[in-house]
Amino acid sequence: MTAPILVTGGTGTLGGHVVPLLRKAGHPVRVLSRHGRESAGGVEYVSADLLDEADPGLRTALTGTEIVLHLAGGPKGDDVATRNLVRAAQQAGVKHLVLISVTGADTVPVAWLKNKLAAERAVAESGIPFTTLRAAQFNDLVLGVVEKMTKLPVLPVPGGLRFEPVDSRDVAARLVELALGEPAGLVPDLAGPRVYGMAELSAGYLRAKGTRRRPKLPVRIPGKAGRAYRAGANLAREGAARGERTWEAFIGERVGG
Repeated sequence: MTAPILVTGGTGTLGGHVVPLLRKAGHPVRVLSRHGRESAGGVEYVSADLLDEADPGLRTALTGTEIVLHLAGGPKGDDVATRNLVRAAQQAGVKHLVLISVTGADTVPVAWLKNKLAAERAVAESGIPFTTLRAAQFNDLVLGVVEKMTKLPVLPVPGGLRFEPVDSRDVAARLVELALGEPAGLVPDLAGPRVYGMAELSAGYLRAKGTRRRPKLPVRIPGKAGRAYRAGANLAREGAARGERTWEAFIGERVGG
């Protein structure tokens, strides 16, 4: 029987696309999440807390696996969770560890990206053959930001802040391709088809909703982080791969119009 592929964060936005693609390719899948579910359809669920190195569920999840896709993440603790996973994967004899990271992890001086970079280093220094993909901000995340901003009576527009939102389905397809291939180290970034300013993203969202325009208030992001964002340090590197689905298509699906 083929060894199951372990997916951490398999119940999240990205995992929700990755798991079906792996199943479609004929692979049994084991999902590690903080809350267990009943196994079905070739997908086994194991509950464990990646922030707890001693959680026995982590060893259970890795038993018999050769490929691990580490998709679990959050605003805090990514470095700790990844180090715990790496130690357990070393003991389990994992042969390919695939990590999803974020564009700008090594260039934008904010805490959550520093944690992402520390997670990258933990994987790269583990001795386990690995592949790391840095992706731009997902459409889903950018939509959440834009929704909150457009609820305000005056729309804040951070000067110089740009995104190149990528569809999570495009990221999922690339990750599955990488996981089923040979370990490749740090591969080219994956970003959306084009770069947008915040005002443009908000305007597209308001058009899709059929909502009137909001008065805009230019704001300046302070400090080193602001300088990095204005310099485009969060954007994909030269030679990046590009997803197919646009921001306009995404909000058309989600919002209508």
